[in-house]
Amino acid sequence: MHAVTADAAERAIAAAAAEARKQGWLVSIAVVDNGGELVAFLRMDDAPPSSIDISRGKARTAARLRRATRLLDSTLTAGRLPILGIDGIVPVEGGVPIIVNGEVVGAVGVSGATSAQDAQVARAGVATVK
Repeated sequence: MHAVTADAAERAIAAAAAEARKQGWLVSIAVVDNGGELVAFLRMDDAPPSSIDISRGKARTAARLRRATRLLDSTLTAGRLPILGIDGIVPVEGGVPIIVNGEVVGAVGVSGATSAQDAQVARAGVATVK
């Protein structure tokens, strides 16, 4: 598998949405391929409109940089602000890469709750893709 499939993306969305519902969080969930292009998306009822673009940005960032967006927090706190100038980069927790056999095949991005909660939901989605 070199890119996340539509079936795998749908499973990730379903698992992530189940985790968000269980916790009572209203979020948007994006799944992208290894190039950061959208494969599947869900905006839960009453999730904030701003969560649409942010979830897509978190997923795209995790896929293109091949790492969880949480790891970019240290880049900012170290004062390396030029990362903010890279078009499309969202250096906020909630984007998690999907790794299969050591290869990044896509990512899940979540927005609408706190950043840590978004990451928890994203990890639930990623866990379904093998």
